[in-house]
Amino acid sequence: MVTHAEVGSDPRPEPEPLGPDSLTWRIFGSLYYAPTGFFMGMVQNMHPGLGAGVEFHSDIASEPYQRVLRSAYPILGVVFDGPHARRTAREIVGYHREIKGVDAQGRRYHALDPETFYWAHAVFFVQTLRTAELFMGGLSAPEREQLWREHYRWYELYGMSMRVVPESWPAFQRYWRDMCRDTLEPTRAAWDVFNLIDHAPVPPFPVLRRLPEPLWEKLIRPGGGRLVKFVTVGLCDPAIRRTMGFTWTARDQWLFDRLCRALSAANRITPAEVNYAFPRIRAARRRAAGKRPGGLPPPEAPRALWPAPEHRADPKHYCPVHADSGTDAVTTFRQLTGF
Repeated sequence: MVTHAEVGSDPRPEPEPLGPDSLTWRIFGSLYYAPTGFFMGMVQNMHPGLGAGVEFHSDIASEPYQRVLRSAYPILGVVFDGPHARRTAREIVGYHREIKGVDAQGRRYHALDPETFYWAHAVFFVQTLRTAELFMGGLSAPEREQLWREHYRWYELYGMSMRVVPESWPAFQRYWRDMCRDTLEPTRAAWDVFNLIDHAPVPPFPVLRRLPEPLWEKLIRPGGGRLVKFVTVGLCDPAIRRTMGFTWTARDQWLFDRLCRALSAANRITPAEVNYAFPRIRAARRRAAGKRPGGLPPPEAPRALWPAPEHRADPKHYCPVHADSGTDAVTTFRQLTGF
């Protein structure tokens, strides 16, 4: 189990946040990262401890789009927040302190158990690796090694125990293989993520929310759901497919390979302002280019994404910690710049 000595009290030197010279900045959170989202959620939740935490402490089905987007702000912030990245990482740790209990098999779980917390990060790293390899044109061997070193530096920002983190890229590859083969389970939480698209309502975004519900339910959601599930299974290791009972044929692989080539070709011509449009990333890129004050706090999830008022103080809902502080971004900007 996690101890206070393993969270936030480590005497190690402060880690240096990642910056625009990193490969992670080019890949993590880009437009072409989006197709890996269900892979990330499913595989993270196949870990017994993490899956139990989600099963008993999360209600993503009631607000799937809002919960995912609200979570994305701080998760991306650990990579992109620059001088604020360490604080963002520690906020995420704080969100997980009370997620603990006993699962249906009598096993104790805690979201801040070092092995459990690192598994979530390991999946983010593999998600980043596969996005680059499959959807963004590929990586060289030195780039894979570099990406691994960046993932290590990225994880240091959380202040968690580093004893569970593989110490080299080959060691990580062994760790990942062994976890997929020996530890992951077809948990209820993993299946809930995989099947989430089957029940998703019309997205509450301006460009989509006026869609006629029959059109969404009869045509768009079923077709989109099949594509999402196909990509998710395509991204999986053979051991994960076996554990979840997925079938994957030679024809499936042929189609998946061609989809990957098409996405890689599209990535080469996608403008940066489209590829990196998420507000937290856009703000970081502007800061790095000297177009945004370095002391300005990063953008938080807008009010439209917040949970119901009675849940805003509950950390597991990932509501911005200063959501009800009364200080908005415009006021903060004026305080910092004098304009």
